[in-house]
Amino acid sequence: MPRRPSDATVLPDGLAYKILTPGTGTLHPKLSDTVTANYSLWKADGRFLESTCTAGPCKPATFPLGKLIPGWQEMIPMMTVGEKVQLWLTSDLAYGDPPRKPNRPAGALVFEIELVGIGNPARQRTK
Repeated sequence: MPRRPSDATVLPDGLAYKILTPGTGTLHPKLSDTVTANYSLWKADGRFLESTCTAGPCKPATFPLGKLIPGWQEMIPMMTVGEKVQLWLTSDLAYGDPPRKPNRPAGALVFEIELVGIGNPARQRTK
């Protein structure tokens, strides 16, 4: 995973992102929504950790947005279905250092996230 490029958008709290593929539609998830996403995760030093797209077709993961790490809770509501971003998170926006959750990586993290769905599938197709 490359280092954060100079054209990445950096927000005041340190969250940095770059849109790789624009989304479709106008519907944005809320913290109360469940979201489905493909993602890949790297440590800030470039070590690959995990992905929903490792071998064969992707296997998107579904999460309640309000229970995810702060960086995802901030970024995902800015996205629409189909959007793909690279996301650079400080440790405070990720799991922390030491991690707040067991068996999760410490420190700054880099994600690539593709928002696949919001809530139930019928809602995705309405806008």
